[in-house]
Amino acid sequence: MKRKINSKMPAILLILIITLIWGVISELNIIPQFMLPAPFDVFKAFYENFFILLKHSTFTIFEAIMGLICSIILAFLMSIFMDYFKIAKQSIYPLLIVTQTVPTIAVAPIIVLFFGYGILSKIILVIMCCFFPLTISIYDGFSHIDKEYLNLLKSMGANYLQILIHLKIPYTFPQFFSSLKVSATYGFISAVVAEWLGGTIGVGVYMTRVKSAYSFDKLFASILFVSLISICFVKLIELLQKRILKHLHIEK
Repeated sequence: MKRKINSKMPAILLILIITLIWGVISELNIIPQFMLPAPFDVFKAFYENFFILLKHSTFTIFEAIMGLICSIILAFLMSIFMDYFKIAKQSIYPLLIVTQTVPTIAVAPIIVLFFGYGILSKIILVIMCCFFPLTISIYDGFSHIDKEYLNLLKSMGANYLQILIHLKIPYTFPQFFSSLKVSATYGFISAVVAEWLGGTIGVGVYMTRVKSAYSFDKLFASILFVSLISICFVKLIELLQKRILKHLHIEK
């Protein structure tokens, strides 16, 4: 326990130093407070508007989770397809890379144009952000399994489906969970970005409203809230990862 506390101290100290510098800059009015609110004002706005943010976040979290679930399913299906048909990997893999060169904020208006301002456009944008890192990690996991294990199962008469279920998928979980933690943060942030373009509820909608009202203390508070939600996503995935890998007796 002591080692864990000590390992977190540098990060905690860095956050405190940044907050202190932020407070000094704000108090000395080096940057006007209407542009950079003092840390106390931000924390006060966070406390006073917490339940409003929580109400908006339920909608955003639902979008992120639905998009993430769809991304996981599609990523596994695409990885299996590329693993089974090697020619598919040669044709699809470059296209997946190309899709990641297009900024999310540039694609978002096009998605809204085709699918409207409802929840579907938000979920599609989350899928676009999460699908690529998940697919790459799963496929790489499939590709780097020890050939001795594969030869052993093949010598026992196992077909591709049996190899997939008993070997490839379980031993891909460490890479999968690593990319899932990244995708979880991408998913929530992309849902927020999608809400900037239109909607009636959501953290992104709340952020555009307080920005329009020049309530920058509330805007910074909402950014802090988004960061905390993203951290919670990652921690939940880490707990799930430990349980599954321990159950499967797989080391990280």
